Amino acid sequence: MYHVYIIFSEKAKKFYIGQTMDIEKRILQHNTAFFEDCSTIIATDWELFYQIDCSTRKQAILIERHIKKMKSRKYLEDLKKYPEITEKLLSKYKPVNP
Repeated sequence: MYHVYIIFSEKAKKFYIGQTMDIEKRILQHNTAFFEDCSTIIATDWELFYQIDCSTRKQAILIERHIKKMKSRKYLEDLKKYPEITEKLLSKYKPVNP
């Protein structure tokens, strides 16, 4: 299973959106500057804000792109506040069975 994750840094007052199979490991990597070229290097207090569980990596990538294109803090907050938005995203980017 893959996950789209949204993390937040109180210190930086910023969100970061990504996708992974292991959220705990990925947050640890962000907090320890494992990704040297990543924008998360500016802080070490990243915490999980929200996650979306996806069936496939392709679905996770498509949902991640969709969220990033929104470029809106309000949209991220609404994702957490209104579960129906997540359901619509999962439905819109539903994996196609071969």
